[in-house]
Amino acid sequence: MKTVQYISTRGRTPPMGFQEAVMTGLAPDGGLLVPEAFPDVRDRLDEWSRLSYQDLAYEIFRLFVDIPDPDLRGLIDRSYRTFRHPDVAPLAKAGPVRILELFHGPTLAFKDIALQFLSQFFEYNLERSNGRLNILGATSGDTGSAAIHGVRGKDRINIFIMHPHGRVSPLQERQMTAVLDPNVFNIAVDGTFDDCQRIMKTIFEDVPFKTEHALGAINSVNWARVMAQIVYYFSSGLKVMKETGAGSVRFAVPTGNFGDVLAGYYAHRMGLPVSRLVLATNENDILSRFFSSGEYSVGSVVPTISPSMDIQVASNFERYLFERVGRNAEDLCSLMKGFTASGRLTIEPGSEGVVDALFRAGVGSTRDTLGVIRRYHEEYGYLLDPHTAVGVYVGEQHGSDDEPMICLATAHPAKFSKAIEDAVGEDIARHEILEALKDADTRCERLPADLEAVRDYVAAHAL
Repeated sequence: MKTVQYISTRGRTPPMGFQEAVMTGLAPDGGLLVPEAFPDVRDRLDEWSRLSYQDLAYEIFRLFVDIPDPDLRGLIDRSYRTFRHPDVAPLAKAGPVRILELFHGPTLAFKDIALQFLSQFFEYNLERSNGRLNILGATSGDTGSAAIHGVRGKDRINIFIMHPHGRVSPLQERQMTAVLDPNVFNIAVDGTFDDCQRIMKTIFEDVPFKTEHALGAINSVNWARVMAQIVYYFSSGLKVMKETGAGSVRFAVPTGNFGDVLAGYYAHRMGLPVSRLVLATNENDILSRFFSSGEYSVGSVVPTISPSMDIQVASNFERYLFERVGRNAEDLCSLMKGFTASGRLTIEPGSEGVVDALFRAGVGSTRDTLGVIRRYHEEYGYLLDPHTAVGVYVGEQHGSDDEPMICLATAHPAKFSKAIEDAVGEDIARHEILEALKDADTRCERLPADLEAVRDYVAAHAL
């Protein structure tokens, strides 16, 4: 078994193994857990380019985990047998870009790829430790339903998911609230996703409460989420380079919480030939402003037609900052302390005059998003969901004749049928899974955006 150790970005938590890191979620010192080092896999790329998605996941996961190889293979097989496409994350050609379809899992969103594995791991770990787990999460749309569908009905797990009341799409809400298993607790918070995330993080920082109630995290603060997402960068990048003969690739990534694009950053660090990571935001542009100017400053959340990206404070951004300051925990703590106090931090551009030579960033407005959906439908016969359309719009601005551009498709368009209808003039975005939800019974608790209200609710219903 591997003995990879995980350390906190804040530097005040003793190193721990993979299984402990995943069950811990957020480090006790308030930081995020990261591997002590990333492996260099450049000598394996040719071999990896011939592997199935499941076999590639096995090869990448075993670099980071402390799980016996046969058990790991079983976890991976169980995680991806529920996907409706044999390639798990297939590629489609649409005009000037390749679309990486990450929505073939149970809830039609890219979050399934990581959360199916994470839920299988939780069950595996708890059975061996005779333990219990109360999962607390916050969602801007898709994380909640993917997590709920992963752990519904499991004996040793209760799950509490907060979402901002009235700020997720109706279908996203129904995918969560129509799950009536007794171990599932949906909480509609009167506030924004950032309010939900703030409450969640504050509760996790209360170590006695976290310990007493065996709290665990499924948000992208959990390292297993990011690890699982690294796989599809290698899978798609190696496949496209092999097909085209290109020596490197570019990725365009619609971004809210920074976890998805962070996985691409780590893939690059491990040796995948990525020349550009194109970070795309909607009007909630804190991340695109940072990579364009070096200033990370909080604004007000603007509701858009791509609601899963309606975020200001990106929970995974701290992991990137940790690398950006040379893994100096003291410098990172200083940055985060200043950000907490003022809502602003600054990173000076490097020698090339940019914050990071790997990244380019841009904004796709609602008008831009609708226009791209309409154009790709009319010209290429391909239907983009509004989040993917943001990525495609910004990705087109940073394309190259010499390098393929892979755009991450984060959700099935049927999850956002109203936006599709507004774009193309027809109600054509459908999926049988979602159609079945329209008349389903639902259950949800509505609470104020108040720390104590949520804490009391969790304490009253925890295992």
